Amino acid sequence: MTEERPAAAVDGVLAALADPTRRQLLDLLAARGSATATSLAEGLPVSRQAVVKHLAVLDAAGLVSGGRIGREVRYAVRPAALDATARWMTALAADWDRRLARIKRVAEAAERDLPLE
Repeated sequence: MTEERPAAAVDGVLAALADPTRRQLLDLLAARGSATATSLAEGLPVSRQAVVKHLAVLDAAGLVSGGRIGREVRYAVRPAALDATARWMTALAADWDRRLARIKRVAEAAERDLPLE
């Protein structure tokens, strides 16, 4: 693999994205730009408190950030952690592509070397 995996960051992102509610929250925030936990909870089948807990997990993974504006906390997507994870996954996929291409070449060479019956 060409790129070293920043283990803690990638692991945190993948763990955070493992939950469908958190993925949905991330999608909603990406579409809206920013939102409060209350406004996010309105479109989900979970309570505001559950949304806040999910947002805390996303925040710990570096996927969102919350900033206080008056009495509200508005959350927004932070793409850097997701970008780093995507780069790691791209490097991993390229490594597998190279391995599979090598297996294909070996198999094709072996097939060409088989005696004709």
